Amino acid sequence: MSTEVKVPTLGESVTEATIGEWLKQPGEAVALDEPIASLETDKVAVEVPSPVAGVMGQQLAAVGDTVNVGATIATVEAGGAVAAPSPAAPAPAKAEAAAPAPAATAAPAGEGVDTVTTMSPAVRRLVLEHGVDPTKIQGTGKDGRLTKEDVLAAASAAPAAAPAPAAAPSAPAASGAPGRQEERVKMTRMRQTIAKRLKAAQDTAAMLTTFNDVDMSAVMATREKYRDSFEKKHGVRLGFMSFFTKAVALAAHDIPAVNARIEGDEIVYHNYLDVSVAVSAPNGLVVPVVRNADSMSFADIEKAIADLGKRAADGKLGIEEMTGGTFSISNGGVFGGLMSTPIINPPQSAVLGLHRIEDRPVVRNGEIVIRPMMYLAMSYDHRLVDGREAVTFLKTIKEAIEDPTRLLIDL
Repeated sequence: MSTEVKVPTLGESVTEATIGEWLKQPGEAVALDEPIASLETDKVAVEVPSPVAGVMGQQLAAVGDTVNVGATIATVEAGGAVAAPSPAAPAPAKAEAAAPAPAATAAPAGEGVDTVTTMSPAVRRLVLEHGVDPTKIQGTGKDGRLTKEDVLAAASAAPAAAPAPAAAPSAPAASGAPGRQEERVKMTRMRQTIAKRLKAAQDTAAMLTTFNDVDMSAVMATREKYRDSFEKKHGVRLGFMSFFTKAVALAAHDIPAVNARIEGDEIVYHNYLDVSVAVSAPNGLVVPVVRNADSMSFADIEKAIADLGKRAADGKLGIEEMTGGTFSISNGGVFGGLMSTPIINPPQSAVLGLHRIEDRPVVRNGEIVIRPMMYLAMSYDHRLVDGREAVTFLKTIKEAIEDPTRLLIDL
């Protein structure tokens, strides 16, 4: 008996998605609620679970196809008695592209089949990025599945000049000299959405960026003094993001325009602070939201950010966690960035950019001393935020970071 697999509800206002990859192929055993496909929406990747235990049947859509919520994309043969035929996708060419390369024949003792076909989206992306053969890697995850650590370990152990992934389509093979090849890859739905939103922000908002620098000595000394006791009590490390989030909340009380948005001919002010925190995910940069950050403790903020960062890296964020932010913080310093002009995340009116900390000579009490300094950059919508407000907002953050006591007495 065949059971239809339908596209699940993807979140408010999300009506369609793109088939990102098939995690199960026709004829393979499927457990109840086991992911059989990965869908790409405008914001996140969503796994589609099997409604029954049995054998994977037909794939009714190919990788790259756009499917609507509620549409049937596959069938599962309940009971596992009959292996399904080859994929019956409408377009044969697409069906061939959808199926993973038949590298399983080279896997040892049949274990490579499970290892390859049950890889998570995050692991698959690492495999493609590092050009390793997943069938030759021993998985250490549950049921022998590959983990990100397995792929990274294999990549670091591989020769420096590892061959390019076999699945990468090359430009016309002919006469090109080595190193002159090209690769054409379709943008993911998420990347297309990111591109459109960032361009729309530039086209719509009157963006301006103001800069300042901040002496990180006090915060670094505080972290060093309380690091062990903080982690022992709260089970999470004391990072810089909680300090900056609390500083943003403090400054937003005095300059509410930076935590507002324009809607038609009205300004919508928020009496709460939902901070969108930019983190890296397999498909690009995403901005999950820390809700009510203004009323959270340092520990709560650190726990929330750590949890969102981990799930972003694993491709486990939900759509509801990616929407509704009122202000953004982007920390380019973790990648070594010295200075940048961050782009607003619409419909927000401002974004704070953090950068790397480096020792620089500064003047204190008439003397040149070395201090750990960081550049701050705030981009804002000049239609809503005046220059005086932007400078005051950034100056308040600087003062709070250089004297963290201000965060405790609301000064």
